[in-house]
Amino acid sequence: MLLAVGIAGCGYTTRAYVEKTGYSTIYVKPFVNKVDTTTEYSEGRRFKTYYPLLENKVTNAVVDKYNMDGNLRVTREEDADVVLKSELISYRREAVRVSDENPEEYRITLFVHMVLLDNKTKKVLWEKNDFSGDASYFATGPSVKSESQGLDDACQDLARRIVETTVEVW
Repeated sequence: MLLAVGIAGCGYTTRAYVEKTGYSTIYVKPFVNKVDTTTEYSEGRRFKTYYPLLENKVTNAVVDKYNMDGNLRVTREEDADVVLKSELISYRREAVRVSDENPEEYRITLFVHMVLLDNKTKKVLWEKNDFSGDASYFATGPSVKSESQGLDDACQDLARRIVETTVEVW
């Protein structure tokens, strides 16, 4: 009987964040694209690939993930308890599986710098540098995906990690 009560009380929730901090709303500032496309080499290319409006794709993925999570309601900046400011700093595409000098699988990694601020006091709650999200995709075979689809998956992974970092207070 005592074991049943103990097990029933062992639930996992991130709702504790709102209760612990008192924050319930967030404003996600549009990501700023700081990727330097002229200086760094990218796998198989002379210069880094630039994806037009990649910062918008990442911003939208993060906002959608907060909306899906439900712990912090996305709102206008003037109404928000906290503000997330972020910069997209790097896009990497690397071959992770090669056969006969032909890449079969790639990994895309997106790196960001982020700051979470209390909107009333402007106090920095946390800051994360070189925070990343990634995804792998196959260039050949039955599970083939385009680089664009791999990029979408990397944006989703980054968004998930950002939201988890924001709402999970241990």
